[in-house]
Amino acid sequence: MKDLNSVYSNMKKKYREIFQKTVNAIQSRIDALKPLNFDGDIFYSYEENSVGRQWQNAVVDMFENDISHEIYRKWQEIISYREKYNCKGCATCCNLACSEFSPKELEDKAKTGDNFAKQFTSIFIPYETKEDAEKIYPEYLKLLSENKDGEVYFYHCPKLTDCKRCSDYENRPDICRHFPDNPLDILPESCGFYEWKKEVEPVAMMLHAMVEILEYYKEKIK
Repeated sequence: MKDLNSVYSNMKKKYREIFQKTVNAIQSRIDALKPLNFDGDIFYSYEENSVGRQWQNAVVDMFENDISHEIYRKWQEIISYREKYNCKGCATCCNLACSEFSPKELEDKAKTGDNFAKQFTSIFIPYETKEDAEKIYPEYLKLLSENKDGEVYFYHCPKLTDCKRCSDYENRPDICRHFPDNPLDILPESCGFYEWKKEVEPVAMMLHAMVEILEYYKEKIK
């Protein structure tokens, strides 16, 4: 088993590199829309209907109608590509589901109509102690304790049999059917989708960076 802290550190390093390249690429697209002989900055405050304001509007329009659609389309391609891989039955996702929300918080969110919380609480129950969860994937819990701020709560599915099979497989909720839906999550090497994660991770990082950068630009331009 690879050291997860090393894997996590490499992921962060790779993301920083991709983030900077993505910043440069988006800035180039912003500059391409800049009016000729105009010296202003995209983050300046401009009068309504001014050249600078028209440039800002064009940039925001590009974000919302071009780049955002590109992100969505590419993300759907990543998720569709996952269908080429299959679950190997390691049962880690069933034995060790985690959330930043406590059982009480998830129950409250489910009551207010949160679909994910409804599905999660209908399947998973919390471990009585962190030590019980640690037996499943100790490297992962060590990684979280050393790198994540705030509490993380661990859950397991009581419908899992001793043979690592779901006793109610045909009625499993969408969160089980579509797992994993994010290639940036930490997956054990035993997971059937581990190779999918490795293959699409750079593109997923780029898309994540694009979302962060666009939100930053839009907020600053406002």
